[in-house]
Amino acid sequence: MTAPRHPVVRHLLVTVGLSITPALATAQQPATPPVRPDTPLWLRPPGEVPELPDAGGESGGESRGERRREDEIEPDRDSFTPALTTAGRGRLITESAYSFIDNRGVKETHSFPEMLLRYGVTDRVELRLGWNYEVGGAPSDITSVSQPGGTAEGAGLERGSLISYGVKVAITEQRNWLPTSVLIVLGTTPTSGEATDTQLLATYAWGWELANRWKFDAAFRYSTGSDREDHFDVFAPSVVLKVPVGEKWGVHAEYFGLFSRDKEQDFVKHYISPGVHYLVTPNLEVSLRVGWGLNDQSARFFSNAGIGWRF
Repeated sequence: MTAPRHPVVRHLLVTVGLSITPALATAQQPATPPVRPDTPLWLRPPGEVPELPDAGGESGGESRGERRREDEIEPDRDSFTPALTTAGRGRLITESAYSFIDNRGVKETHSFPEMLLRYGVTDRVELRLGWNYEVGGAPSDITSVSQPGGTAEGAGLERGSLISYGVKVAITEQRNWLPTSVLIVLGTTPTSGEATDTQLLATYAWGWELANRWKFDAAFRYSTGSDREDHFDVFAPSVVLKVPVGEKWGVHAEYFGLFSRDKEQDFVKHYISPGVHYLVTPNLEVSLRVGWGLNDQSARFFSNAGIGWRF
C-alpha cells in the first residue's frame, strides 16, 4: 500500500500516529501493583520514596515507652519484673512500698520503705537511687531493693538497711516482633546491720504490648550475694502478663524464681504472684500484689502494697 501523496492527508496520519503510540506502549506494559507502606526500602521500585507519617499522629510510629510517658506512670514496683519504660527527660518518679513476708522456719520479714527515686536524664536514660530497711528472719526475695540472702536454714536477718544506686537504659523499642527492652545496672551497699559487702545487680527485661493493650513481659536478673564468708551468684528469671481493666484498673499474673550458684547450701525458690493496680491520676498509682511460694525453700506467702508518683 502506497502512502498518500497529498500533503494534508500525510500530515494528518503522522499526527494521529504520534498521539496513539504512547497509549499503545502503556497498554502493553504490565500494571505495577501499588507499593505497600511496610515494603522495605530495598524492595521498592527505583525512585519510590516512602511517605513519612506525621509525628504524634495515630500512625506516627510512637513507641510503647513514648506513649506510656505521655499517658500515665508505670512504676517499677508493680511486679518483680521491672517496667519497660524510663521516667522520661526531666521527670522524677518516686516509689515506695511495704512488704510482709511469711518465711518458713524463721520469723516473718518486714520491709519498708522500699524507697526508689527515678530521674530521667534523657528519654532513654534514668538515674536511680533507693533505700530500704528490713527486719525479720530472712532477707526479702520479692523486690530489687534487697540483697540476696540464703535459705531459711541459712543465715538469718535480724535487721539491716541498704542503699541502692544505678542506671536504667532503654535498649530497643517494639517494632513488629522486635520487643521493647531495658537494662538496669545497680549497686547495693549496706548502711546498717551485719552485712558489709557491696553487691552488683543487673537486670535485662523485654516484652511486647499486644493489640488488645495486654502486655507480656519477661526479665532475667543476675546478682552477686554473700552470707558471711560465703560468696555466690543468684539468677532470677521472671515472666508477667498485665491486663488492663477499664481506663484506671489493671491486673497481672506473674511467675518468678531465684536460683543460687556456688553457695555452700544452694537454694531454688519458685513464686507465683497476682496483683492489682489503680491509677488515681495519670501521675499517681497505687497497687497491691500478693504471692505464694511453690516449694519448701521459698517463703509461704508475701504481700506488697505501695505507691508510685511522677513529677
